[in-house]
Amino acid sequence: MDGTAIDHVKLFIPSDGIETALAFYRDALGFGIDGIDLYESGEKPFFSVRLAPDAVVHLEPDEGFSEPTDTAYDHIAVRVADDIEGIEATLAEAEVEIDRRLDPLGATGVAPAVYITDPFGYRVELKAEQG
Repeated sequence: MDGTAIDHVKLFIPSDGIETALAFYRDALGFGIDGIDLYESGEKPFFSVRLAPDAVVHLEPDEGFSEPTDTAYDHIAVRVADDIEGIEATLAEAEVEIDRRLDPLGATGVAPAVYITDPFGYRVELKAEQG
């Protein structure tokens, strides 16, 4: 097997969390949203946050949603085409609180990153491009 990249991750959100998801992922973080029309028409059970040209997070509203726990989920890491100062400035402007800052090892090596928590309890690592 010769994997090349992560295509998508699927996360559940509360059934009434669509507007909250859009406000966070689209409005605050600036990611694109795909398939909301297909979700609203009932053709798909989820819509997607476009992280990069070849990567999405599917968000599926679910009546039985419960927040992730440390034993069930840790985080998703997203490489961002900006330096750490730019990422932090974008988050400050959107009033998104940074949980912690690290220089973690990832698929492309060590680079500075910040961790945030989305409105549903999912931790997201925003990793700067290596300089």
